[in-house]
Amino acid sequence: MPRAARLDIAGVLQHVIVRGIERRNIFIDDQDRTSFLDRLSSLLVNMEMECLAWALMRNHVHILLRPSDNNLGQFMRRLLTGYAVTFNLRHHRSGHLFQNRYKSIVCEDDPYFLELVRYIHLNPLRAGLVNDIRGLKQYPWSGHSVIMGARKFPAQKVDEVLLYFSTKQKLARENYQKFVEDGIRLGKRTELVGGGLVRVLKVAGNEVVSAYDERILGSGDFVELLRKEKVIAERLEVHLTLPRLVEILAPKYGVPPEDLCQRRRGGPLSEVKSIICHIATHCLGFSGEVVGKSLGITRSGVCRGAARGQKILEEDLARRDEVEDLINRSTTSP
Repeated sequence: MPRAARLDIAGVLQHVIVRGIERRNIFIDDQDRTSFLDRLSSLLVNMEMECLAWALMRNHVHILLRPSDNNLGQFMRRLLTGYAVTFNLRHHRSGHLFQNRYKSIVCEDDPYFLELVRYIHLNPLRAGLVNDIRGLKQYPWSGHSVIMGARKFPAQKVDEVLLYFSTKQKLARENYQKFVEDGIRLGKRTELVGGGLVRVLKVAGNEVVSAYDERILGSGDFVELLRKEKVIAERLEVHLTLPRLVEILAPKYGVPPEDLCQRRRGGPLSEVKSIICHIATHCLGFSGEVVGKSLGITRSGVCRGAARGQKILEEDLARRDEVEDLINRSTTSP
């Protein structure tokens, strides 16, 4: 059976898993690991890809990414092909190093973002590469040590994770460490890597399977929303700029565009900011940093705002259709 095409959608979390061919080791020593991370770091910066978590194991790699453009496939090809060439030359071997097809799972931010960060960073402990949570902090080949300040990896978006736990860095790290430690007792969490959990509803005593897609980790509503957004994004013949998006939506809510940079909350201002965050990141492919600068909020604030905007449009179908119509008319008019 043909495999489904990957969902390469800008602004949406992607849990990427890369395995060695026949489950063979893809890292022989620390020089290999350093080579892989140097290449990963360079590509993250050059291709404007956000990395939230990562872990290098013996025969596989986990990376949590948020593409700023529809470029995940190109990013992974450059990362894996370049590393494989270097690895083969260094170890005097030939042939494939990785399985033919890396696995990528589109993930719903809420409630999976922090769960995925924790899951990925606990992999070295579960595999016995370190003995305990203290050893995990010093383990140099995962993003956990970077979040805890034990090592440097500038391309990793540390602040987005820490801001979920506190605005004060020391307290945030303490709370994050406790959160990760609490995850040890939860076991392997296979539901976080399978993708596309089947959603079963009870309707009049009968079981009904709601939206399902093996490439997606999220609710049935999230599956349907992604499908709809992908269609919308592909239909936009003229790329909508962020200022133009603000210009279109702000007056609809009775908000002067210049007020969107204010830090006030509540009412129409908060609603329109949330909807703009959602459309800008999930449909138009703008990075959280770009949207945050435009609206005067942090990257994590954009993430939370996008989730609220998504919920607003899901709960008010008339408003969703109205917003979509405004965008469509703005991108098709001469």
